[in-house]
Amino acid sequence: MNIAIVKYNAGNIYSVVNALRRMGIEPDLTDDIERLTAADKVIFPGQGEARSAMEYLKARRLDEVIRNLRQPVFGICVGQQLLCRHSEEGDVDCIGIFDADVRRFQPSRHEEKVPAMGWNQITNTKSPLFKAFKGGEYVYFVHSYYVPLCAETIATADYILPYSAALAKDNFFATQFHPEKSGSVGERILRNFIDL
Repeated sequence: MNIAIVKYNAGNIYSVVNALRRMGIEPDLTDDIERLTAADKVIFPGQGEARSAMEYLKARRLDEVIRNLRQPVFGICVGQQLLCRHSEEGDVDCIGIFDADVRRFQPSRHEEKVPAMGWNQITNTKSPLFKAFKGGEYVYFVHSYYVPLCAETIATADYILPYSAALAKDNFFATQFHPEKSGSVGERILRNFIDL
């Protein structure tokens, strides 16, 4: 099985490479259009800032490539946010797979720190991505921006307000949390994606 990881100007890509290697998979880290298009599955991870990431993707036509992929695609963290319609981070139009706008957390109490960082529960899981889940599993988050609950929400988390922990539409899946940093729970999610 050929698993491609989109190579672009985002942090945290190598933690996904290493997570797949621990599972016995050697991924293809690439920004080559033909290799991405030919892959069996594509992972679009990242940590970073939405506007600069979109500028990089557009300059290389990778936004078009990702939008037109027909195999299963998995966005992680900023990857999820860039698959949405628009982000408040840098006020930028994104790839537009998910019909949602990314918003910044607005804390109202002293203990509500931004970025939200650490382990949090996911609930209301519904998707083959969460096969064999009972609900209430803990996964690892680091983010200042979130996707509101919407028609494409397949898992919910709660920090300051309930929001989309994961999204799905057609062949696109995405999580706000980092499965590659979420221990055995995250490994199960990656395995479920690979087994789609």
